Formats: sequence, C-alpha cells, structure tokens
Amino acid sequence: MVNEGEVSSELECKVQIAGDHGSKEVQDRSERGLAKRFWLGFAGLLSGFMSKLSQGWGKVCGVGSEDPRRVFHCLKVGLALTVVSLFYYMRPLYESIGSNAMWAVLTVVVVFEYTVGATLAKGLNRVAGTFLAGALAIGVHWVAAHCGETFEAAILRTSVFLLASAATFSRFIPIVKQRFDYGAMIFVLTFSLVSVSGYRVEELFELAHHRFSTVVLGTAICMLICIFIRPVWAGQDLHFLIVCNLEKISDSLDECVLKYFEDEKTLIDGDEERCKRILKYKSALNTKGTEDSLANFARWEPSHGQFRFQHPWNQYLKIGALTRNCAYCIEALNSCINSEIHAHERAKKHLSNVCIRLSSHSSAVLRELTVMIKTMKKSSTIEFSIGEMGSAVQEIQHAMKCLPIPPPTTQLLPLLVKSQTEITELVPTTQAANTPLMEVLNLVTITSLLVEISARIEDIFGAVNELANMTGFTVSIIDEKKKQQNKPVASDDQELQDKNEMKILQQA
Repeated sequence: MVNEGEVSSELECKVQIAGDHGSKEVQDRSERGLAKRFWLGFAGLLSGFMSKLSQGWGKVCGVGSEDPRRVFHCLKVGLALTVVSLFYYMRPLYESIGSNAMWAVLTVVVVFEYTVGATLAKGLNRVAGTFLAGALAIGVHWVAAHCGETFEAAILRTSVFLLASAATFSRFIPIVKQRFDYGAMIFVLTFSLVSVSGYRVEELFELAHHRFSTVVLGTAICMLICIFIRPVWAGQDLHFLIVCNLEKISDSLDECVLKYFEDEKTLIDGDEERCKRILKYKSALNTKGTEDSLANFARWEPSHGQFRFQHPWNQYLKIGALTRNCAYCIEALNSCINSEIHAHERAKKHLSNVCIRLSSHSSAVLRELTVMIKTMKKSSTIEFSIGEMGSAVQEIQHAMKCLPIPPPTTQLLPLLVKSQTEITELVPTTQAANTPLMEVLNLVTITSLLVEISARIEDIFGAVNELANMTGFTVSIIDEKKKQQNKPVASDDQELQDKNEMKILQQA
C-alpha cells in the first residue's frame, strides 16, 4: 500500500512546480507587454518628432522660396564675417590691428542689415558717433589732466552728465530719432566708456585710434559687400510696395462690386479665390510702418537704376497714405455689402449698371496709375480715364435722384377690448414700412461710398502726377507713336513756307 504522506508530498511538489511555471509565464508576458508598450511609445515619439521636423523644414523652405534674396543676405553676412576674421587669424594683419580686430567683427554683426539703405544708415551713424565721442572724450581728458587732480574727477563727471543728457534728449527730436538715433546711442556709449577709463591721454589716443580704425574697417566691408553683391535696395522695395498696394485695391474694388450686383447667392456661397481677391485691400492697411522705414533707409542710398540720390521719397509716402484712405473706404464698402440687410430688388436693379460702370472706371484709373508708377512713364490716356470716371459719377448721381423708394405704409390693428380691466392698445405694424427703407438706405450708403472712392482716386492721381513732375517721367513709346499718327500731315505749300522761313533764319 502507498503511504498517504508520500502521495501528499508528491502532489504538493507538482502543484508547486506548476505554480512556479505559471508565475514565470505571467512574468514573461508582463515583461513582453512592457517592452512592446515602450517600443510603441518610442516609435510614436520618433514619428511625431520626424513629422514636426518635416513641417519645420517645409516652413524654412517656404521662407526661402518666398524671397530668395533672404538666402543671399545670409550668405553675404557669412562672407563679411569671414573676411573680417582674416584680420584676427592671419598674423601680419593681426600685428597691425591687434586684439581690437574683435571690434571689427562686432561692427559687422551689428551694422550689416537686409537693405543697402539700412546698412549705410547704421554704418555711417556708427562711424560718426564713434569719431565724435572719441574726439570729445580725448579733449575732455586733456583738459581735465591739465586742471590738476582736484578738478579732474569733477570735470570728467560733469562732462559725462552734460553730454550724455544732451545726446539722449536729442533722440526725442523727430528728425534725429528718424535718421540719427543709432548714432546718438553710439555717441553716448563711446563717450561714457572712454571718459570713465583710467588711461592716460597718450594711451587713450592710441586706443581710440585702434577702435575707430576697426569700426571703419568693419563698416567698409559691410558696405562693399552689401552694395556690390546682389544688393537689396530699400528704394526699389518702397516703389514696388506702393505699386502692389494700388493693384490690390483695384482688384478688391472690382470684385467687391461685381459680387454684390451679380447674384445674391454669391454673397453666401462665393468661392474662396474670389473672397481672397476681395480681401486683398486688407494688406494695404498695415503697411505704414514698412513704408516709413523704407523711405528713411532709401534716403541714405546712392543713385541706382531710375532712382537718383535726391529722389522724392516723401511723395511715395503721400501716395501710400492716400492709398490707405481709399482702402478704408473699400473696407466700409465691403462691410455694407456683407450686411444682413439686403437691398430692395427694384432699387438694386435700378443702380446696378451705373455702380458697376463706376467701379470698373475707378479700377481702370487705378491700374493706369499703377502702370505709370511701375514704368515711371506718363500715360496719355489717364486724363481720358479720369473723365470717364467723372461722367460715371454724374450718372450715378442722376440715378440716385430717380431712385424708386417704396412708400411708407402703416397699418393699424383694430382696438382690442377684452374686458374692463384690460387696456386698449394701438399696435402699428411699422415693420412693413421700416424694412424697405433700411434696404434702400443700405444701397444709398454703398453708392455714396463708391462716389467717395472715386474722389479719393482723383487725389491719388494728383499725387502721382506730382511725382511724375518731380522725377521727370518720360512718355511711353506707344503714346509717342499715337501722337505721331494723330499729327496732321502738312500740305506742300506749308512745307515750302517752312523751308523759306528756315532759309531766312539761317541768313539772319
């Protein structure tokens, strides 16, 4: 017979072995699950990082493709720093300048800007501020050294206080702030550093000489590279910015009026491209700061292309301001067109043709002005276009006099008396009278805005004509050929008379 103790011990061993094996399987499964989750998390993190990296690279490529001049500007800055660093790493050049070559590197980093005008403005301001501050600081040190030790510290501190305060106050003057703000800041910095230094006058003169020469060296390298290697002119950017703004408001005006008078459904279900063309005027509303800075930098630039040194850049600012005023009217027009109150169909049909005609003539004038500024050539048909726009204004004013306004109708509900405690009330249904009137008022507002836009376009024409007289716009070749074709042919007797007059003049 089998012992019961032995059987129970065997069963216990089998159960323990089975339990250990099951726990190992559970542990292995949990470890494989953790490893799988870790791998999936790492793979997700890696894929997210790669997707963000690709998106960032796409944005970087978009910035470069939008304006390739930015890429060349970065290369020019690298070239300027490489050239300046030669004075630090090459021993013969290093011995001539010394450790002050770092000031040339700092000058390149600070002075080199995107446009030629900005680079010239900062470079010349830095050179002038450094020279004036260094010369004054050396003179003050010389005077203080000859006044004795008792007055030396007082003279230096008083000079720092007076000159730093005066230079800082000059930065609040509009013309100084606009053109020489950076130079005034460099003057304060240089004078303060030199004045508080403890060098003697001889050592101070040598130090100032090295600092000034390195600043001039760095500025000269920046100017040469910025001007002669794919230059970016601030004047040209301002010129094309004004042209682009005029094109945008002409496109917006055309599309805005056509969309309103063509079909009511287009007000709600318009395509995206058309809406983008209508909203082009918005970019012209926020260019004042850019125009001011470009005009300020363009004054520093030398003659280039069709722009001479004393080009009337302020006239471009005047044209830009008038363009923004026109864009504000277009924004008001767009707000009225997108209003929830729809115009009365009969009145809208009555004014549709004259409004579309006025908007088309106004857009045509804007496009001709754009071509005039872009090519810097006068147009012989611009006055004819202005006349057509004026006749369209007269037509729309005449149509407004004959505008069919729905008569006001007020209907009174009967008196309702329900009981002795209730108050009798008189309820006029004014909705039938007010709603058509509001529809007509909305349409009248739109037409008045169109007339105002045409008046502001005439102001733009006057400013462009003034610019043409200042800069001497030439007559285009097409206009000259038209004049020659329209010129009357002289008869034989007239030609003979002209020849005789020329002979008499030669003999005299």
